[in-house]
Amino acid sequence: MSHQPLVSVIIPCYNHARFLAESVDSVRKQTYTNLEIIIVDDGSTDNTRAVSESLTGIRYIYQPNQGLSAARNTGFDNSHGDYIVYLDADDCLYPEAIASNLQYLLQNPALAFVSGWHEKVDEWLYPIEKDALSVIREKHYIHLLQGNYIGMHAAVMYTRWILNQFRFDTSLKACEDYDLYMQIARQYPVGCHDKTIAAYRIHGANMSSKIPFMLAAVLHVHQRQKAHLTNHEEEKAWRNGKTIWKRYYSTKLQQILFSQITEKQIPSQEDRQALMRLNTAAGLRLEAAIARVKFRNILRDILPPFILRRLYKKGYIYRFTPEPGKIQWGDLERVTPFSSDFGFDRGGPVDRYYIEKFLEANKSLVKGRVLEIGDNAYTLQYGQEKISQSDVLHIAWANETVTFVGDLSDAPHIPSDTFDCIILTQTLHFLYDFRAALRTCHRILKKGGTLLLTVPGISHIDKGEWKEYWLWAFTDKSMQKLLTEHFHERDITLNTYGNVYIATAFLYGAGLPEVRRDFLDIHDPSYQVIIAAKATKQML
Repeated sequence: MSHQPLVSVIIPCYNHARFLAESVDSVRKQTYTNLEIIIVDDGSTDNTRAVSESLTGIRYIYQPNQGLSAARNTGFDNSHGDYIVYLDADDCLYPEAIASNLQYLLQNPALAFVSGWHEKVDEWLYPIEKDALSVIREKHYIHLLQGNYIGMHAAVMYTRWILNQFRFDTSLKACEDYDLYMQIARQYPVGCHDKTIAAYRIHGANMSSKIPFMLAAVLHVHQRQKAHLTNHEEEKAWRNGKTIWKRYYSTKLQQILFSQITEKQIPSQEDRQALMRLNTAAGLRLEAAIARVKFRNILRDILPPFILRRLYKKGYIYRFTPEPGKIQWGDLERVTPFSSDFGFDRGGPVDRYYIEKFLEANKSLVKGRVLEIGDNAYTLQYGQEKISQSDVLHIAWANETVTFVGDLSDAPHIPSDTFDCIILTQTLHFLYDFRAALRTCHRILKKGGTLLLTVPGISHIDKGEWKEYWLWAFTDKSMQKLLTEHFHERDITLNTYGNVYIATAFLYGAGLPEVRRDFLDIHDPSYQVIIAAKATKQML
């Protein structure tokens, strides 16, 4: 390519500082390099300014909070590129993104914009969903009237000349990109290809999780096109689109609300009313399910435990959980646990007793500069005055204690030979490349520094936020082999904790106060609830 046109990547950011560096890094890793990166801070109240100022090779622009459309317009007004990409601060581009879109536009210079494909990822960028691919070859406006086939704004590259004619509507609080696509595609040719070039991050703060709001927004934007329809084909596509949008969000809302019922949660009145408006039949089914949950809750509230126990055993009710401290061995004749939360709701998890016993026995090693994963609770509890510096590695900027952000299995930014102690409890089973994580631990330990590690052996899998990330279980033999890949065998001490009684109690979700104390410290290596290891880096 003899001429290397400048591409402006505009990153509007409002309180997404914890993702911002990763987003910028994805731009820096592009195979096409003639880029300018502009961050528009739309009045953030988090540390967006500090993160931006720590990054090199970007331009930072601050404006009082005016909304996403205004931030994108400000970014464009301060850009110089021949082509423009808008990347939200919580999303990422794949390395070929800009090269792919730019090549398409250079080969088709009449196009106003081109779009590629994207995949949905979780907060840690693991793929969770990829929509059915839909490559549109012609009649893009007709297709956009029937739905937003583009789906993610970062997958679009605009020519500068088209954005000199069209701006984002600052009166719109959502779907402003969809509005712009339809305005442009109605008057100018646009393109589409099938390369996956961007990652759309799904997390709790996404606006798209607010389904009633998003439906109202998209129908408002869709309605604005009605006055511009010029023929029967467009009118038919517009009517179909209105139906398709309602069906799409109705299905999404049903999935969420019925999953809440499965978890014995009662959906909010607002969401229930929204589903009833969208799909009366589904709304009635939901209300019937809610009534069943409430009826069972009433039974549990008014009937004495011995009757509930009998009804459960006879199959008349589907769930009976003894009160904490009231478990009978006959209660084990069941296929559901007493607690799905590891016993946290019954006085605390049984396995936590072993983790803390192991750390207590080795607290003399929690000293100097200590790195803990997730938070520094154990560092402070067992290190106390022996700590010179407490560091925390977390996958995101979760709180003020976090000093390093990233994945332990890929953390080149953490300096080598730095820590006197690393506390790595109940984390390794969430990491796909756990070997790389242990390699990182060995690298960043000082000579003579110690890794204090615990992993699950016998355990149920979390049903909550961690269920998608629970990948492994371990034994003492597997941990021994893994640790000897980096630590000398004589510098490794392994312990296993548990027995058949404790393992059974833990799987059923019994709380720590409910198990026999005299059984806790009987350890049968055939029933490993927790495996704990102390591994020291050689001095030489």
